[in-house]
Amino acid sequence: MCGINGFLFRNIISNPEYRIEKMNASLAHRGPDAEGIFVSSEKRVYLGQRRLAIVDLDARSNQPFSLDNEKAVITFNGEVYNYRDLREKLHYSFSTQSDTEVLLAGIYNKGIEWLRNCNGMFAFAIYDSERRIVTLARDRLGIKPLYYYKDDDVFVFSSEIKGILNSGLVDAVFNEDVIDEYLGNRYIREPYTFFKEIYQLPAGCYMTVTEDLEIDVKRYWNLPKEFNMSNFYDESIVYNGFKKEIDKAIKRRMVADVNVGTYLSGGVDSSIITAVTSINSKIPLNTYTIGFPELNEFEYARMVADRYGTNHHEIVMEDKSYFDMLEEIIKYKDSPLGVPNEIPLAQMSKKLKQDITVVLSGEGADELLGGYGRIFRSPFDYCNVDKSSRRSFYEYFIEKYEYVPRIIRDKYLNVGKPLREEFDNMIKNQFEGRDNEENVFRFFHNYHVKGLLQRVDITTMYASVEARVPFLDHELVEYCYTHVPYKLKLKWNSDEEMKLARNKSASWYSEILDKPKYLMRRYALELLPEIIVTRKKVGFPVPLDDWFPKMEKISMNLLQEINWINKNIIIELYKDCKNSERAGQILWMFINVELFRRLYFNRNWRY
Repeated sequence: MCGINGFLFRNIISNPEYRIEKMNASLAHRGPDAEGIFVSSEKRVYLGQRRLAIVDLDARSNQPFSLDNEKAVITFNGEVYNYRDLREKLHYSFSTQSDTEVLLAGIYNKGIEWLRNCNGMFAFAIYDSERRIVTLARDRLGIKPLYYYKDDDVFVFSSEIKGILNSGLVDAVFNEDVIDEYLGNRYIREPYTFFKEIYQLPAGCYMTVTEDLEIDVKRYWNLPKEFNMSNFYDESIVYNGFKKEIDKAIKRRMVADVNVGTYLSGGVDSSIITAVTSINSKIPLNTYTIGFPELNEFEYARMVADRYGTNHHEIVMEDKSYFDMLEEIIKYKDSPLGVPNEIPLAQMSKKLKQDITVVLSGEGADELLGGYGRIFRSPFDYCNVDKSSRRSFYEYFIEKYEYVPRIIRDKYLNVGKPLREEFDNMIKNQFEGRDNEENVFRFFHNYHVKGLLQRVDITTMYASVEARVPFLDHELVEYCYTHVPYKLKLKWNSDEEMKLARNKSASWYSEILDKPKYLMRRYALELLPEIIVTRKKVGFPVPLDDWFPKMEKISMNLLQEINWINKNIIIELYKDCKNSERAGQILWMFINVELFRRLYFNRNWRY
């Protein structure tokens, strides 16, 4: 796990060595163990890297790493979990024990399409000195970030936007058009960012950049075309296959030359990861949970920790330290925070860094098997509760999904909303000709999960910790699409209870008349106390509603007379927030936008 940087330019720029050093320095938190810089022979390509040593701790694996007298050079962030198997198949004379060398040797000898053989999370850039081409790529689900900027003279890339800004080659221009997008989704969908002209390389894609700065983006992976809606299956066969894939995904992520631990919230997902990791670990596992004095799940996490004899750590966070860290974490993320628990996750990462460097986390489990019951049951509700409406399913679904309602965004925002129209049109087209049950799953994997991955990346790398997410193993995702029938993802307790659910909303019946993530819960019953498995899903709780008066005072100083909010209606905003079921978080998100804007756009980044 690392931070990667680089730039290519056509016309001479001043002090390129200093610029790449500044870029590297800005990402020191991502890689405190080593630093490296590569300069091409013609001095038009500069690659930088900050290393967090995980596999092959020897300095011989430091980066940028080159082969064949610098004919191919890589700067690489991430892990290739199956690198040992790939190493055996390449028949190449290796000089290290690293996955970096395996990745570069495979692509150098077989071409970029060889990337399809790699199981892992990654973002990298490879310079081919003979063709004078840089190839950048990102893993299938977008676990590792990669940002870029291009104009007529320079192409700049980095693991974080601050790396691009610290090159001194790019202006920071606030992209007001994405505020509506952020409030609706809690993050900005690919390829856009909060910075005009700075983009995300989409997940599952690679990009080539020529010496003339011509770019070409190609997709090398998509979700499977098939989505299993069969009514004919043998549950025991599907279940055994699912268990096997879960175990493989978790055990792959235990491969490291440093200590590995797990987040343990006390929910089903993190508890399964903890159980399987403990069973396969030769030493007692370190586990971590965090909460607030007035809101936590410590008792459930303790049950799992006690069963598996882990070295368990409980961290308590007070509201003062929460608000003290808000600006700090925004500076690391280079965007407004999307989820209130990003701050406690960052605090927990600082604690666990004292003992471990790799942590396994449960992101992606709900997307795998329909864990957000109230949303994943929307196709059922649409046909039963909303059947008299003339709305399309997309319109019905997006109203349930979006975080800050459109009526509030339309009332208060004094900015354009072009991305709303762009994504509405695109996703409506994607929904055409498919079952709505399938559409919801594809939406969550194509969009929603990307926000979760931004959260886990920044809150762990902030503390120089590598997070691994076994439920987003692409082979596991493909198995669940093609082999797990929909009825074993969200399973009704009985036909009678399914009939009872008709004409009621999922907010009433979900997890009462049905079992979201049915196969996951069935596996959990083999591993965990029953109360962990049967209790209703709880998100990572942060008591923002209790802190509303404090946030109201903060916002009075921040949100008066700012250009992106309509004037003279701030008091109405407080009232509308208080009347919402998400009162605290809606106001918290408005505060985040303005804090972020002031931190990044009131200074000149060019030099």
